[in-house]
Amino acid sequence: MGRTEIEAGRASGETLGGTWRKAIEAAKLGGAGKAVAKVEGKQIALFQTADGVFACNNRCPHEGYPLREGTLDGACVLTCNWHNWKFDLKTGANLYGGDRLRTYPTRTVDGAVWVDIADPPKAELRERALANLKSAFEDEEYDRIAREIARLAKAEADPVTAVAAAIGWSHDRLQYGTTHAFAAAEAWLRLHDGSNDAETRLVAILEAIGYMAFEVAGEEHFPYAEAETPWDEAEFLAAFEAEDETRAIATLRGALSQGLHFADIEGALTRAALAHYAGFGHSLIYLRHSGRLIQRLGRSVEAPLLLALVRAFVYAPREDRIPEFRAYGEAFRSWPRPANGSGDAAAMPPNIRGRSVEEALKALVDSAETVAPARLYDGLLAAAAANLLEFDTGWDAKTDSTVAQNVNWLDFTHGITFANAARAQCSRFPELWPAALLQMACFVARNTGFTQEGDHLARWRVGDRQAFHADSIRRITDHGEDRYILSAHLLKTFLAASEEVERGLAPEIEGVVLAALNRFLNASLKRKHVRRTAHQALSFVQLED
Repeated sequence: MGRTEIEAGRASGETLGGTWRKAIEAAKLGGAGKAVAKVEGKQIALFQTADGVFACNNRCPHEGYPLREGTLDGACVLTCNWHNWKFDLKTGANLYGGDRLRTYPTRTVDGAVWVDIADPPKAELRERALANLKSAFEDEEYDRIAREIARLAKAEADPVTAVAAAIGWSHDRLQYGTTHAFAAAEAWLRLHDGSNDAETRLVAILEAIGYMAFEVAGEEHFPYAEAETPWDEAEFLAAFEAEDETRAIATLRGALSQGLHFADIEGALTRAALAHYAGFGHSLIYLRHSGRLIQRLGRSVEAPLLLALVRAFVYAPREDRIPEFRAYGEAFRSWPRPANGSGDAAAMPPNIRGRSVEEALKALVDSAETVAPARLYDGLLAAAAANLLEFDTGWDAKTDSTVAQNVNWLDFTHGITFANAARAQCSRFPELWPAALLQMACFVARNTGFTQEGDHLARWRVGDRQAFHADSIRRITDHGEDRYILSAHLLKTFLAASEEVERGLAPEIEGVVLAALNRFLNASLKRKHVRRTAHQALSFVQLED
């Protein structure tokens, strides 16, 4: 419709047509100065100002309170009186820094106010939601992140793309590389993909992005070296051994420039992750999750995830160098070759619970010639699950313990998540079984000292697996934990244990794994050790010279 026809329509009082709708008589609006009109299911607030009539969504984009009850100043700034959010009615801009306000064009024709209810193109809505999501990410606004993800979905975008975007926003702001945030993101995406429930799917994306926002809040950028050297696995591993991030990153960049991808260098990454009993198993756990995340999200996240992963490997503390685990190196060198021999499928793995780390490692080496790696693995998995099932929570509650005795539920869940990652990676690279099995033994031997026998198996035995699975999902998606690291471990332990059960375990092992998982998911996780921290600080400072 051209300008002349529009004016004619105005003069005759004819409908403006298209997406224009009559909202209210101008006289009625002029009397009160503000009103609410219901137009095709929309609640639209209208305001009469010196600059004309303005219309907007009556629901504040913050928490939905009615903007009709807000305060309007002479500059067309509308304040929601519930939380003092302020909006420019001319543009919809949020002067408070939060969600934008939806506004509608208006026209006054023959004594009536009309509004154009046309929705912006989907592409524009998607672009706006993603931009607003980045703003919410930078401010670490959990509720707003949730709303922007929901807006992406409403605009017919795949919210999973927001996870990929968040990786790009955060990977170079992690000073020491990959954290649980990236690992948890992969786990949350698996939960997302396995559900048809809209709320569960939103929870999964929200928790993934929210954790990344938390990890980098207020952090500066820590750029990765730009230099490249030709890919060479030996050089790559030597760079890790030297804890030289610049060399390791340069070799990685060389691989990517040569067209290599994660699958091409996965073996080298796995060797680096298992070269030491490092970072309490995090290196291998992070590798496993990063690989799956690349597979799920595609090439756009490959370089960012690999850069962060390599940095994490370089900075991972090497526990095999401390007295408690120093026997690991000799045990590894003593492992009978070939390392991945078949052994005897019927031979029993040694029971290493209750032994020192050194004794446990020796027992494992002594059995390696006669027991197949897969059999040793099942025995160690069962032992790790038994530790989780029998964790003496009194240690977590103690306030007068030493730093070395600071143990909690997460120390025990790592025995399960590391095992799951070890099986997956060593199934691809079986020559690495010795390192993985010996490191599992380190977990088991160390944690057994903080367990207490009891009737745990009887109390926490899982009968109806289907009901347990549904209850676990409900617990995880409404976890109520105020620390992302706790909710991440609930989910990652659940998925790792479930994956082990699903592949097929001996009934006695399956029972212990499920019971341990059941106990952990129902545990009360202590969030802050206030008095213990004070006790240890006083003790430490007292010993200072």
